[in-house]
Amino acid sequence: MNDKTRKFIVHWGELGTRWGINRTVAQVHALLYLSQKPLDMQAIAEALDVARSNASNSVRELQGWGLVKAVHLLGDRREHYEAVGDVWQILSIITEQRKRREIDPTLAVLRECAAELGQSTTVGDRFVATRIKNMENLFETLTPLLDEFVALPSSTIKSMAALRGKVRTLFRGKT
Repeated sequence: MNDKTRKFIVHWGELGTRWGINRTVAQVHALLYLSQKPLDMQAIAEALDVARSNASNSVRELQGWGLVKAVHLLGDRREHYEAVGDVWQILSIITEQRKRREIDPTLAVLRECAAELGQSTTVGDRFVATRIKNMENLFETLTPLLDEFVALPSSTIKSMAALRGKVRTLFRGKT
C-alpha cells in the first residue's frame, strides 16, 4: 500500500469517528473503496493491521449500510468484498442510512413530545411546546426532501450538484 492510500485510509477513519462511525469500519470502507480488486477478510485485516474479527465485524456493518457487498471469485472458496464505487451512490446510501438511524427516531420523539405538551397550560410548557413544534415542523419538512433525494439516480444527484450557485437565482424574489 502506498503512502497516499495509507494517508486517505487513516483520514477516512478519522472522519468516520467525527460522524460517530467506528474508526475501523471507516478504514475498511476506505480500503475497499480504493482497492482495484475485491479483498478477502485476511487481506483486509493484514492491510489495516487489525484483528480478523474486527475486520469481519466492520465488513458486516458496512454490508448492513449497503456500502460493501460480498463477491465470489472463480476458483476461490473465500468470500471477497468490494465497496460501492460510485461516489454519488455512496452519498445517497449514507444520507439514507443517517436519516433512518438519526432523523426518523428524532422525528418520532418530537411528535411524542409535541403530543404530550399539546395539552399543557403552563407558560413554561407552552414555550417548550412551541419550540418542539417548530423543530418538529422543520423535521417534517426535511424528511420528504431527504426521501426524494435518496430515491434519485446518481446521475441526477450529480446534475443537481452542478446547479450550485444557481439555485438562489431560481428563487430570487420568491421568499
